[in-house]
Amino acid sequence: MALLDLIGIHKAYETQKILTNVDFSLHEGERVAIIGKNGGGKSTLMKIVYGILEADEGRRILQKNIKVGMLDQTPRFKEGMNVKEAIEEELKELKNAKLRYDEILTLLESNFHNDALLHEQSHLATFLDMHDAWSLDEKIEKVLQEFDLKQFENSDVNLLSGGEQRRVTLAGLILQKPDILLLDEPTNHLDVYMVEFLEEMILKGKFTLLFISHDRYFIDHLATRTIEIDEGSLRSFEGGYENYLTCKELLILSLQKQHENLLKYLKGEEEWLRRGVKARLKRNEGRKQRVFELRENAKKNPSLVKKLKLELEREKHNFNGEKILNKQKMLFEMYNIQKKLGDKLLIRDFTTRILQKDRIAIVGKNGAGKSTLLKILLGDLSVDSGVFNKGDFKIGYFDQQRSMLDENKDLIETFCPNGGDRVDVKGKNMHVFGYLKNFLFPKEDLNKKVGVLSGGEKNRVALALLFAQEVDCLILDEPTNDLDIPTINILEEYIQSFNGAVIFVSHDRYFVDKIAQKLYVFKGEGVVEESYQGYSEYLEIEKEIKELEMMETSEYTPKEEPKTQKTKETPPTKLSYKEQRLLETLPLQIQTLEDEIKEIKACLSNPACYQNIGLTQLSKTLEEKEASLEPLIEELLLIEEKVEMMQKA
Repeated sequence: MALLDLIGIHKAYETQKILTNVDFSLHEGERVAIIGKNGGGKSTLMKIVYGILEADEGRRILQKNIKVGMLDQTPRFKEGMNVKEAIEEELKELKNAKLRYDEILTLLESNFHNDALLHEQSHLATFLDMHDAWSLDEKIEKVLQEFDLKQFENSDVNLLSGGEQRRVTLAGLILQKPDILLLDEPTNHLDVYMVEFLEEMILKGKFTLLFISHDRYFIDHLATRTIEIDEGSLRSFEGGYENYLTCKELLILSLQKQHENLLKYLKGEEEWLRRGVKARLKRNEGRKQRVFELRENAKKNPSLVKKLKLELEREKHNFNGEKILNKQKMLFEMYNIQKKLGDKLLIRDFTTRILQKDRIAIVGKNGAGKSTLLKILLGDLSVDSGVFNKGDFKIGYFDQQRSMLDENKDLIETFCPNGGDRVDVKGKNMHVFGYLKNFLFPKEDLNKKVGVLSGGEKNRVALALLFAQEVDCLILDEPTNDLDIPTINILEEYIQSFNGAVIFVSHDRYFVDKIAQKLYVFKGEGVVEESYQGYSEYLEIEKEIKELEMMETSEYTPKEEPKTQKTKETPPTKLSYKEQRLLETLPLQIQTLEDEIKEIKACLSNPACYQNIGLTQLSKTLEEKEASLEPLIEELLLIEEKVEMMQKA
């Protein structure tokens, strides 16, 4: 059943058309993601759905008694209200309904044939069921803990930071469980653990949801449908982000248009998802199978739990076979550094080296010390103890406050402070517009003052300015905040082509997985772990370790097994002839296939090439080559693992 319909919606601001003849329906239980460029109409569509913005033409039809709730970007609270009271204020209707339900139960004890009371009780029970409001106090406590608001429980909510206030509003809205939930960039100001909790709440609560997000994993985990707003029109795709990429590519191929940049973007995204995420998932499935088997055995033998924990801990810090080149220039060296802010220990006995081509993500909970490490690297803070050495090189810094921008200057003045209209980028002398169009700026924006731009546009200017500098190391603090997905993809492309080191703080799991080769994980209480896992894989293993720790603390009742002589498993002593041949020939086969795939992709980026052969044929050939590559890689990995076991034996 459609809870809401938009029919023939038109919306324009002055001469700019935002939405043109848009039809949209939201059905019960759907979770719909809205994607598209910043300024393309995503927030406009959401405001029309909410009912706070009138369309120029068209109709909004909301079913009777349907309640719509929307996350406020700039929350407002009553004076003198603490955090817990602010959340409870949002739940007054539900709390009153529960109180009345309990009151009716008492009245029915002495008047159990009262039809009016029975009818009211039934109505209240349905209402409480729909909003999952039977144990609100427990849920409030849980959300205070998971959104890191427990420490502020009795603090004045109006004295919190903007991000903390948004978490308070989000907590109240999720617990309120409106019939239709609208969320505009809900993962901003949430760390990865909070995002996972939010995903879990939405999925368990079976919300009807319409949301805007640049977090591609968040979209993929939640969306049952993805709608894209492009040039005022709305296009719908089943499923999440990965399916959107596949369907969008097929759409472009069927239209046979020369969308070179978009095709390159889609191919790059799809290749990364297929080669990176899916290959990792295969490994995870094997590991998880071992976990399940050992869990079953652990019920009979608790000592296996410790063994499994050790295995997972080792895997969490696995080096993935990569080797650091000694020839690389050393940028930073830290030995047993320690840093406190006030009474809070943020970094304890941390030792690491950062080399010239490192790609390092600094991740972990909010407030754990990530930004403090950035300030130490930038020279804004000194360490309390330990050794910290920095080489002689230039740093380019992107901060969330965009301090490198002067709001009184226009774009040309920003990029050409000494006059003219040309800029040097990576050894090329370019016109400012030629460079800025790569960051999705139209020519008419060149004379706009920075101060009149939106938050997302300012971020794009700051990133463009950063990549125009000659630096050896980029330090980025939450670079994907306020960016749309197309701009994040541009950022990823520039980072991947950058020759120096990149060190960044981010909670965007997809972005971290795609860019980082190494993680500095802030665990709290000064502990910083160094890991070479992909971030999603690290988080998955971390969850499994927590589950095993819970198993260790629970009581086991092992069954008495008859004592039988078990045959000890003998490790392999040598490879078979076939395995030896494969070990010799597979690397060359894989290299040949990868070279062919590279050539096809180069052709797909060149109109003269792909027009001659045909996009459909090229895409089909690429798909076949990539499909045949994966099994070869898997087979080689298995043989190499066997060789490793033999060497250990």
